Amino acid sequence: MKGNDKVLEVLNQLLSDEMTAINQYMIHSEMCDNWGYEKLHKAFEKNAVDEMHHAEWLIKRILFLEGTPMVSKLGTIRVGKTVPEMAANDYQGELAAVRAYNLGIDLAREMDDEGTANLMTEILKMEEGHADWEEIQQSQIEQMGLENYLATQSEA
Repeated sequence: MKGNDKVLEVLNQLLSDEMTAINQYMIHSEMCDNWGYEKLHKAFEKNAVDEMHHAEWLIKRILFLEGTPMVSKLGTIRVGKTVPEMAANDYQGELAAVRAYNLGIDLAREMDDEGTANLMTEILKMEEGHADWEEIQQSQIEQMGLENYLATQSEA
């Protein structure tokens, strides 16, 4: 089924954003593993896997709409040097994703592409969940202090 060129362009931009997020989350995951913060390692890894699923779903949709998935274009990967920087960088990325998916949903509906709008809505809900998790981490760091927070992230 031939898709709308504007919708395909948005889907490819979202795909680029997801590929960027995968890389950023994986780097943060492995850094936390290296530092011994097993709970953070697993949480960042789970987010990376979620982003991989988003990329997969976007690729399938682009192919269904007879487009060409562009997987080689990445945005800027913002690697945090500390756990608070990681949480802040990932939070900003998730907020940008929420904005982008909301705009994409509006465009898809404007172009009468409810299937694409539905897919983007499902991904949007997951991105909102990631943003909420990042907010919680930032709040816990603020409330507990960084040292106490990090003490809770190791598996003893």
